Amino acid sequence: MFRPKLPDTPHVPSIATHIPQNHGPVPTHSAGRPIAPFVGVGVGAVAAVVLVGVVLTALLAAVAVSAISVAIAAVVLRSLVNNAHKH
Repeated sequence: MFRPKLPDTPHVPSIATHIPQNHGPVPTHSAGRPIAPFVGVGVGAVAAVVLVGVVLTALLAAVAVSAISVAIAAVVLRSLVNNAHKH
């Protein structure tokens, strides 16, 4: 009752009916530009991104620790002020 009815799919012919037999020479890359400098730039870019991520994570941790210490100091000072008013 609640099962969907799928439409009938027509028969699709197989793609692998004809395999071309091309025995020509394998194309080679042009020797005009070496690829090594681009690999070096990619490694440098990845290193820079990782370094920036580490620095930002360290800064975020420093801000979190500072916020927690300020909150603790505020609670202690508030307690001291409340106790001074009670006596």
